[in-house]
Amino acid sequence: MNIALSVLIAYLLGSVNSSIIISKLWANTDIRKHGSGNAGATNTLRTLGKTAAAVVVIGDVLKGVVSVIIGWYLAGEIGGLAAGIASVLGHNYPLYFGFKGGKGILTSAGVVMMIHWKIGVLLVVIVLLIIAITRYVSLGSVIGAFLYPLFVYFMYNNKIEYMIFSLCLAALAVYRHKGNIKRLLNGTELKLGTKVKG
Repeated sequence: MNIALSVLIAYLLGSVNSSIIISKLWANTDIRKHGSGNAGATNTLRTLGKTAAAVVVIGDVLKGVVSVIIGWYLAGEIGGLAAGIASVLGHNYPLYFGFKGGKGILTSAGVVMMIHWKIGVLLVVIVLLIIAITRYVSLGSVIGAFLYPLFVYFMYNNKIEYMIFSLCLAALAVYRHKGNIKRLLNGTELKLGTKVKG
């Protein structure tokens, strides 16, 4: 019962999409109508600028962090894992915004930092390096998603619940980036810093 409650709360919290709210407050618009159409920090950066994007980053990471804490408090270790996944699902498919949200990378980052902070730090460094070299946020995100279960396996290979958790988060991230992967393969993906009309 407590696990179900933690999942419900985390999903509802995850559904509070920072980029959609900020775009309405910042420019009285819906971020999903601009740029890539994604409700996330990268599209916010391209459309509304650095300050708005920074607020989105903080909001998206924090809801992942808070969701895990709530899960731990209500249902222990498994509650934290379940709540973490639920918060990402809420971000990707928000109840309050027609189930059309973002891709969950920043919320996933907040969750991973709470569950496996050492792996989280390592992944952040790798992802930022990839983005700095290639200027493709999506490429860094997808590679980070693929690496996460591998790192969990080598560091926590006796914990089946961690493997299931990491595979679920990775699958969600890769699935939400399927369009980006296609654009990366055909050379039409936008690089970081590309401006769009908004």
